[in-house]
Amino acid sequence: MNEYHTNPMPKLKLRIATTDDVSLILAFIKALAEYEKLAHEVTADRETLTRSLFGNHKVAEVVIAEYCAEPAGFAVFFQNFSTFLGKPGIYLEDLFVKPEFRGRGIGRALLSFLAKIAIERDCGRLEGSVLDWNTPAICFYKTLGAKLMEEWTVFRITSDSLTELSRS
Repeated sequence: MNEYHTNPMPKLKLRIATTDDVSLILAFIKALAEYEKLAHEVTADRETLTRSLFGNHKVAEVVIAEYCAEPAGFAVFFQNFSTFLGKPGIYLEDLFVKPEFRGRGIGRALLSFLAKIAIERDCGRLEGSVLDWNTPAICFYKTLGAKLMEEWTVFRITSDSLTELSRS
C-alpha cells in the first residue's frame, strides 16, 4: 500500500514516507514533542531517522498526510507481536496533526490507513499509548472503538539503566 486517497476528502492525500521526507518527519516529531511538553527529550536527528526508518534494518514506518498539498500530519508505526493471538500487530508510536489542520478528519484518516495496513498484513490488533492528561486524544480514540487498557502499566528502561542491565 503506497498511497491512499480518501474519497470523501479529495483534498487529503496519505502516503508512505520516503527518504526525502526525513526533515519533515523530524519537524513533526519536534512539533509533537512540543505539544506533549516533552521537547527536552528529543534527541533524534536526520541521520538517526534515516538509518532507523529507511536503512537496511528499518524499525518503523511513517505515513504522511497532506491536505491541499501541504504537510498536515503524520503517523509513525511499527510491527509488534501478540503471543496470545499468535499474530503480528501494529503499534502506533506517534500520531500528530498540525493545529491548523485539526478537525478535518485527518487523524481518523491516518488511523483508517493504518487499519487497512493491519488487515492487509493479517495483524490481530492496532494499539498505542496516549498520555493520561491528553483528554482530546483519549476521547478521539474512544470514538474509533479503542478500549483503554487501564489495568496495564507501561514500563521503560533507558539510558544508564539500560546500559547497566545489559552488563548484568
